[in-house]
Amino acid sequence: MARIPEPVPTPQGPAYEGRLLDRPDEEVVDQGIAFDLTTLMSRRGVVRLMGLGTGAAVLAACSPSASTTTASSAASGSLTEIPDETAGPYPGDGSNGPDVLEESGIVRRDIRTSIAGGDPVPGVPLDFTFTVLDMANGGVPMVGAAVYAWHCSAAGLYSMYSDGVTDETWLRGVQVTDDNGEVTFTSVMPGCYTGRWTHIHFEVYPSVDDIEDSSKAIATSQMAFPQNVLDTVYEQSDYDGSAGNLAQITLASDNVFGDDSGVHQMGAFKGGVDAGYTSTLTVPIDTTTEPTAGTMAGGGGGGAPGGDRPEGGPGGDGGEPPSAPPS
Repeated sequence: MARIPEPVPTPQGPAYEGRLLDRPDEEVVDQGIAFDLTTLMSRRGVVRLMGLGTGAAVLAACSPSASTTTASSAASGSLTEIPDETAGPYPGDGSNGPDVLEESGIVRRDIRTSIAGGDPVPGVPLDFTFTVLDMANGGVPMVGAAVYAWHCSAAGLYSMYSDGVTDETWLRGVQVTDDNGEVTFTSVMPGCYTGRWTHIHFEVYPSVDDIEDSSKAIATSQMAFPQNVLDTVYEQSDYDGSAGNLAQITLASDNVFGDDSGVHQMGAFKGGVDAGYTSTLTVPIDTTTEPTAGTMAGGGGGGAPGGDRPEGGPGGDGGEPPSAPPS
């Protein structure tokens, strides 16, 4: 008789095979086709689909899936380290030109304005939370770590780099993990620009005292966004051009998330365009391993060879931040 698999408790709720349960009050085998299909597609290559048997696995693989919540990638009992990714050409951490991490005021929750003030950038509201776990110590919350997050605007522009906004510092900020290993940022949903799936960049540092030296980052990665959420957001006027750019790429073809379609970097989203969205992502970090990407990997932060400020280009490490809203 097949054994009913047991979920693993995490700081965000019960999880199985690295993903939060869509229905936390029900057993793993009752999570639905969408959850089953994602299990089949995970990098573990799981074909034992929760003891349901080969026939049910084939049925799940052939069935359409739809879900308003896409789960993140943590499981306390069998953690998978967050994949190392490029910081892209536009990190703003001093590894490729400007350095926002030297500025007073960079430690902040609300990143919708520049540090010096001004109007908030337009876009659908988003509060996103990262839960940083210390794999070297049994997956406990990593307390006191500094997380630097940055992303493009609804128009696909990066502050400090894109034409016309080089003097701005919006959509960049640092938070320090609390006793639960959590940091939360108040922002807006990013747009989609040419050559990249929608994402948020982040770097993790041992402490806030380390952020002025980008080489001290212990992890560099990106959070991915689920298509069903993006399709709704990109109907809004602030995101003109994003729907067309998204249609030209998939998670599987993206040069960052393509290794596993972002299964270990996919945020769990709730909400809607009117009230805004909340998202969560669990970020397990193994400090006993050396980072293989970001500024630790090549010193250029994913920018052009030699660390020169890139002009950008579709399909490059960071894609192209448009000099004007995408059309």
